[in-house]
Amino acid sequence: MEKDFEVNQRGEFKFPKEERLHHRSLVEGLFRTGKSFYEFPFRVTWRAMNEEDLQKNFCNHIPEGIGFLQMMVSVPKKKRRHAVDRVVLRRRVREAYRLNRLNLRKKVEENPTIRTLGIGIVYIHNQNLPYSTIEDKMKLILEKVGKKIEV
Repeated sequence: MEKDFEVNQRGEFKFPKEERLHHRSLVEGLFRTGKSFYEFPFRVTWRAMNEEDLQKNFCNHIPEGIGFLQMMVSVPKKKRRHAVDRVVLRRRVREAYRLNRLNLRKKVEENPTIRTLGIGIVYIHNQNLPYSTIEDKMKLILEKVGKKIEV
């Protein structure tokens, strides 16, 4: 029990702003040039950038607050018509990511060729799935992305 408290005190399970993919140029670049794969009920797009690639996305300089690992979630209105459903799914996906991302973050930080890894996750199923299913799929997704950046 005390070990869990120590981990939470260090803040490893927080989801700070620098880990959220929100810059328009980075999001557009992710979906334009990123690699993608499907892990039902998700389509995952990822893009590993070095310092030069990151610099090309901005006019003058790289803004502060861009972390090693950045992530965004999208639940299309076409698939889930009600806003309540979209919000619930986004929260479930973010929570599953937040709790299981630590191994991937270590791999990115240890890799000298990667400055930032951007991940976009799009929910493509027509029904709300339970959190346990989403978490299992998120573990698979993070493992797959980790293997692909090692190569």
